[in-house]
Amino acid sequence: MSDRPVALVTGASSGIGSAIARSLAPTHDLLLGGRDETSLSLLAAELPGAEAWPFDLTNLASADTAHIARLDVVVHSAGVALLGPLSEASVDMWRQTLEVNVVAVAELTRLLLPQLRAASGQVVLINSGAGLRANPGWGVYAASKFALRAYADALRADEPSLRVTSVFPGRTDTPMQREVRRQEGGEYDATQYLDPASVGRAVASAVLATPDAHITEIVVRPQPR
Repeated sequence: MSDRPVALVTGASSGIGSAIARSLAPTHDLLLGGRDETSLSLLAAELPGAEAWPFDLTNLASADTAHIARLDVVVHSAGVALLGPLSEASVDMWRQTLEVNVVAVAELTRLLLPQLRAASGQVVLINSGAGLRANPGWGVYAASKFALRAYADALRADEPSLRVTSVFPGRTDTPMQREVRRQEGGEYDATQYLDPASVGRAVASAVLATPDAHITEIVVRPQPR
């Protein structure tokens, strides 16, 4: 790592996480977090100052946060989207969704607070339109994203030295979106969705905001093409 600021991006192996890493690469050294070590290593080889940091969000004992001497930004991009009516939502579905989308975010942030406080740093949470409105079939996922939004608001109040930004993207052209459409039983038309790079640029705009500016929320919606 150089003297540049350091950003950790979770879910960096694909989709929005990868796009965010690319958007921050010109200005930050990067820790690329995720489970797919091969994909992370390939991305790290493309981006100067990037390092693969494989770990499992459901087993944060595998995340060696103690070796991170400096951290200016953490971007929580990893997540799961399991759909279906609440009448069919199992306990395991609730637990898996909340564990990845909320509990792991809260615990990883807690572990990294000493470094973030020292840097007067920033926490960016990739939320969803489902964190603003719950729709049929999306109850479990929406509940996790509403909780994530509340967590961001509480963290902002608890840690006034930090900037905390919630980002609410609309549907985005990612592998997760393909899986969502499969669960919905619908066709996949990438032209109707956001380019992940657009979300990456929105995140970079919040991270690179001047020190007097605290961008607390960003909503990004697809523009039909």
